[in-house]
This record gives sequence, structure tokens and C-alpha cells, in this order.
Amino acid sequence: MKTKASPVIRPGNLELEHWRQGSFFESRDVSFGAHLGLTNLGIGYGEVPAGKAGCPFHNHHVEEELFIILEGEGTYRFGNERYEVGPGDILGAPAGGPETAHHLINTGSEPLKYLSISTMAATEICEYPDSGKFLAKTRIPGEAKARFRYIGRTESAVDYWDGEPGA
Repeated sequence: MKTKASPVIRPGNLELEHWRQGSFFESRDVSFGAHLGLTNLGIGYGEVPAGKAGCPFHNHHVEEELFIILEGEGTYRFGNERYEVGPGDILGAPAGGPETAHHLINTGSEPLKYLSISTMAATEICEYPDSGKFLAKTRIPGEAKARFRYIGRTESAVDYWDGEPGA
């Protein structure tokens, strides 16, 4: 059963999910756009501990993202550049190639707290320049879960006709 959306969210009342991957990636975060009744705009809140990043360095081919730093200090890695950021800073991540790849690293001693806002395309391709991976996904508008999701590397590509009957 779907919960009724509310036009107001109190971030302090949201239950954050804590996760950790390896020694560099960790966050406490939550997505809540759907709770506001939004179907094509993603909104999240994140808290990244000191010395950690909340996601791998990546770029989107379709979706755009915006981050608003609420508390803490960090480095915004964007393309080949690095920018020191802090409370009140607004960071853009337009769609594009590796020149728009981005992620936030907490370089302070306190948690880096921020809002993330993104368009939510029905189909998206992300690249991960540090690891050479890509992500292809589709979703049904209004649903958070992807209908199709594949992470791989271009070396695993097959010919268009591979496996087709009679080809």
C-alpha cells in the first residue's frame, strides 16, 4: 500500500540509512522526493563522516544534480578540478561526459551534511571514470526502483547480432 504524500518534510524526522563500502565510502542518507509527492525530482539528505565520500566519482549523461551544503567542510571534485566547499555553497552537476564527473569528499572533522536534488530521467547512463565502469538503467516514472539496471565495462560488450536466432 502506498503512503500518502505530504507537501512538508521535517528532515529531523526522517530515518537515515547508514551504509559503508570499503575504507573510503560511507554515509547516512535518505531519499524523500516521493514522500513529497514528487515523481520526476529526486531529493535526498546525506551525512558523510570525516575523511569519507558518499559515492564514487561519476557523471550522468541525462540527469542533472544540485547539492546544497548545510554543515561541514569538503572538497567537491568536479571534472579535473577540486573546489573547497562549506555551509551555504550550492554545487551544480550538469549532464555530460567525464568533464562533469563529480563527488563530494568530507575533508573536515565533523559530518558533511547536504541536500541533493536531481532530475529523475526514465533512462540514464552514468560513467565512473576512476574505475572504467558504466551504469545503464531505466525506471517507470513515479517509481523509485529501476526496471532495468546494468553495471559493466565496455570490454564486456557483444556484437549487436550476438545470440540472435538465425543470425
